[in-house]
Amino acid sequence: MTKGVNVSLTALSEDVGSVVVGLGWASPSGEGDADVSVLLLGADGKVRDDTDFYFYNHPVADDGSVRLLGKTPTEDGNEDRISFDLTAVPAGVERIVVAASRYEGARFGELEDLGVTLADASGDRLLRYSVADAGEVSAIIFGELYRRGPEWKFRAVGQGYENGLAGLATDFGVDVDDDNDAEDAAGPRPPEGADGGPAGSASEQIDAPGPTPAAPRAALEAVPAPRGPGDESVGAPRRPTARPRTAKKKVTLPKVARKSLAENESWHEARLFPVPVLRSDRDRETRATSVLLSVMAQIPEFGRRLVAAFGAPAGRMETFTEVSLPHGDSPRRPDGVIRVERAGKLWTALVETKTNGSALRAEQVQAYMDIAARRGYEAVITLSNDVALEGSPLVAVKTDGRRKHKVGLWHLSWAEVAHQAQLLLRHEGVGNGAHAWLLQELLLYLQHENSGCHGFQNMGAAWVPVRNGIDDETLCQGDPRALEVVESWERLIRQVCLRLGGELGQKVLPAQRARRGSDPGARRALLADRLCADGRLGAELRIESTPGLLTVVADLRTGRVRTSLDIPAPEQGYPLSSVKRLVRRLAEAPADLHVETLVEGATNGPRGTLERLRPEPGDLLPKDAATITGFRLSLLKGMGSGRGNAESGFIRSVDDAVHRFCTTVLVHLDSPAPRRAAPRERAV
Repeated sequence: MTKGVNVSLTALSEDVGSVVVGLGWASPSGEGDADVSVLLLGADGKVRDDTDFYFYNHPVADDGSVRLLGKTPTEDGNEDRISFDLTAVPAGVERIVVAASRYEGARFGELEDLGVTLADASGDRLLRYSVADAGEVSAIIFGELYRRGPEWKFRAVGQGYENGLAGLATDFGVDVDDDNDAEDAAGPRPPEGADGGPAGSASEQIDAPGPTPAAPRAALEAVPAPRGPGDESVGAPRRPTARPRTAKKKVTLPKVARKSLAENESWHEARLFPVPVLRSDRDRETRATSVLLSVMAQIPEFGRRLVAAFGAPAGRMETFTEVSLPHGDSPRRPDGVIRVERAGKLWTALVETKTNGSALRAEQVQAYMDIAARRGYEAVITLSNDVALEGSPLVAVKTDGRRKHKVGLWHLSWAEVAHQAQLLLRHEGVGNGAHAWLLQELLLYLQHENSGCHGFQNMGAAWVPVRNGIDDETLCQGDPRALEVVESWERLIRQVCLRLGGELGQKVLPAQRARRGSDPGARRALLADRLCADGRLGAELRIESTPGLLTVVADLRTGRVRTSLDIPAPEQGYPLSSVKRLVRRLAEAPADLHVETLVEGATNGPRGTLERLRPEPGDLLPKDAATITGFRLSLLKGMGSGRGNAESGFIRSVDDAVHRFCTTVLVHLDSPAPRRAAPRERAV
């Protein structure tokens, strides 16, 4: 898109009820950053009140229409994402402005590759707008979503403000404090600690003592407005610049672990959450619940991540375990309770936890739903190693139709908990060193073999009969056991996406070829019939910032797992130069990597292992000079036969296959190809 252009969202995608807007930039010094803000505007072009202004200290709308998802590291910088549920936007809101601001005298002209992207709920990118010539401005409106009749449109704006966030916010009617009273608007500012923690970070201000305003204000500090040649003040008069009290660089894990002071490996480091003493499933459930809920309460950004999708507001969180609640003749004791307070209102969820292979019981969950409905609680959250399927409840609970709309039934897997902890700890960072240490201890606890919090780890009772039926060709279409295996495969793939996303620090999602809104049950039945016919289980993963989809195919007849990725061919350059650059780019990839040339109009092209192609990259060229459309990179791995997650199990083999491809092949595609001095070639 170019500046000023607008486009209808319905013209871009069939389903635009939810969209994700990403603001990105790169810093040549590696240290530049900016803060995202969102303003909901009425017909008069102003916010209805200060609660329509969302920024780092007010990141989530109570109705779920706006969620600031935080920063995700990219190859050259950061991308800050905001999720919009357009179906939940109040009727009085006509426009949604998406902006970003810098602080401490920094200007957007110091950053590179400024741009905004818009994607649908499945992650498919719909558009991109690059902001050119940002100049000496400290705030920019990147774009805006606005209504036109029954549809939503997006406009590329690119409007700059020389006087920063305060000028931008004031123009749209936000009540900005330009004096020291701003400190009272967000509570007292915590002092800087010796551990390098942030002063006045979002997480600390939420829990800070002092009065809580009914409406969050833009907690801003007045600072001198720097001026110089080339200032571009667009749409705003000069006034004292104000900046948000943004957090300093967040704490992440060191890349290299400190050398241990232990004399030998038999010395075990003392752990905050020890696990060797756990002997029974009940012990594991009690310990796991207490450990998780206590960390959620102590690290607000972590706690909010786990419950925001369940309708919990952003506010002060407290957690409890082994609470006794009346229910008929005998009281019930849910494993835990989560309470969030915001502006004097309480949001409450009951928690039921299972570890190892223990299954959730419908009768037990039903009782908690009834208790929650009677007491006016908002949710019941189940937590186990199982992974919920799309469109299918994990527990078949029949609720009273008169009450079910009042209480939400939600599910978390332990894999999702570990995923969110990994993202914060290893990629995005948390408020201070103590929080980073707590998250590290939580991860170590969850990953310990005795904790019982290992995630999905059993393909089910149908796995062995189905494999045997495929081997002896007796498995018939319509066999319900094949459908059970397909459902287990889908759970496994969802867990693989969580683990991979936590390792890469990027969003990884299963990609579905079926049309949006189609019946998941019908899609699984079709996959079960294909499994009976060709003995294969397949899935595609969409990895953010990766060209193409990562395909995973488990062939039960050959006993091998294939992971592959199709990458497009360069649009310019000689074909031989393209294949040479690809081989050089994969210099550190495994020698057994299969490379296949994709040829226009042909089903198969030249192929070979990287070991054979390194001395002769020209072997990838089609013999008939056909047009090369891309290349397919594939790795093969032997498939485990057991249904579980043991070393020889099927689940472990799929995990290892995907992990190996990403760590030995995909990493080389993220970086530019190595350059070699060569004469300039003509484009063909």
